[in-house]
Amino acid sequence: MIDTHAHLDVCEAPPEELLARARAAGVERVITVGSGIDSCRVSLAIAEGELGVFAALGIHPHQAGGEEAERLGELAELLRHERAVAVGETGLDFYRDWAPHDRQRSLFAAQLELAAEFGKAVVIHNREADPETVEMLADFDGTVILHCFSSPGLLASALERDYYVSFAGNVTYPNAETLREAAKRVPAERILTETDSPYLAPVPRRGRPNEPANVVYTVAALADARGEDAAELAARIDANATVAFSLPVASPTR
Repeated sequence: MIDTHAHLDVCEAPPEELLARARAAGVERVITVGSGIDSCRVSLAIAEGELGVFAALGIHPHQAGGEEAERLGELAELLRHERAVAVGETGLDFYRDWAPHDRQRSLFAAQLELAAEFGKAVVIHNREADPETVEMLADFDGTVILHCFSSPGLLASALERDYYVSFAGNVTYPNAETLREAAKRVPAERILTETDSPYLAPVPRRGRPNEPANVVYTVAALADARGEDAAELAARIDANATVAFSLPVASPTR
């Protein structure tokens, strides 16, 4: 099993403790996500020191209005690392609105260019910006992963363009029926799961800091919604992630 999106660098517990619990739960691989250059450096260090851990590196749209957005050259250098498997998370967030929209678009476009240059998947953050996200991705021909999918209105475009759709712990919430309905429509070869640790802990861990071990609850909820066997779905998701992120084939030994 794999957790395709966790912020191990900002979790309260040390990464080695979180990863030990994850492995005990059957989660053998984790993609830790850097948000900003310093976070990316820490994420890479974690990936270097732990088996089965890889890193997605990006500058978050919340950081688009500040100095972090000027560090794209440093991001490009970090993306050369063998443990760097994706660009992101990047995208648009018009819900929090912590950065001007034009600066968000500019930063997003620059990171799409990096993803194309390095031939890496791009991990998309999207909140309240469905039309703009679709527009900006229109000319991007690489692998797209819609992180923490929570915009059913984006699903038609995702299905048409063969994007990967990643579901987090919020799909387990009682009021998330719309998300579960969306999950039924995602093709078997395009579905992913994540924790977004330490955020969005699933039922029955809601109210506590999230961690990679908890991805098992999200897989179970998706399997129930889709009428599938949980173990078979977990194996399919692991295989999907291997392709999407160009990971070593089903092995935590690197």
